[in-house]
Amino acid sequence: MASIWEWANPRKFMAWTDRALPVLSVVSACIFVIGLVWGFFFTPDDYRQGATVKIFYLHVPSAMMAINIWGMMLVASLIWIVRRHHVSALAAKSAAAIGMTMTLIALVTGAIWGKPMWGTYWEWDPRLTSFLILLLFYIGYMALWEAIENPDTAADLTSVLCLVGSVFALLSRYAVNFWNQGLHQGASLSLDAQENVADVYWYPALVAIAGFILLFVTLVLLRTRTEIRARRLHALDMRERVQGQ
Repeated sequence: MASIWEWANPRKFMAWTDRALPVLSVVSACIFVIGLVWGFFFTPDDYRQGATVKIFYLHVPSAMMAINIWGMMLVASLIWIVRRHHVSALAAKSAAAIGMTMTLIALVTGAIWGKPMWGTYWEWDPRLTSFLILLLFYIGYMALWEAIENPDTAADLTSVLCLVGSVFALLSRYAVNFWNQGLHQGASLSLDAQENVADVYWYPALVAIAGFILLFVTLVLLRTRTEIRARRLHALDMRERVQGQ
């Protein structure tokens, strides 16, 4: 039986993703669109929040992805540190821009949602502040990759940064539980039926979240393939320079 690590070999990774991505792209796009259309156009207005509640279908999935993408980067970084597996380092690098985008979407949609609910676009609430810090960590992570020419050194240092940033990813997830204060409400989705949103909002939210997850998987695979190609071109360029000396 083949080891799971063999599937992450750059050559095999390129082969199986080449077959999987066309199907995955179509499925993720369909589920993503279905979730958002269902949520925005086929759910009722909330009796207190009105139509603004429908920002929920962008805000909640993007916020969940912002945190979980950093978690995925943490796992990939640990694999790099322990096994020196280049595809894992490139996957973490590829995920960062997507995670930053999700964090930005969560902050912007949260501000838009917060204005009619709180009377302000921004408040130094624990959840909001921790998300802003998470955004800065994403930006710093990406900047560190670009600032270091040696890819292995860049992978080492960004992995350390990822470990440090994981503290703030956890704070972003549990800030409301740690500090029972601030404007931001508790978790919008819960397995507890007493705390969860009504089913009319719950089911389209699940589809929207599934769409965001599949979209992320599709994009990170595409970006990782691009990074592998870039790494190969860089290696060829360096080889030609050495031979030309």
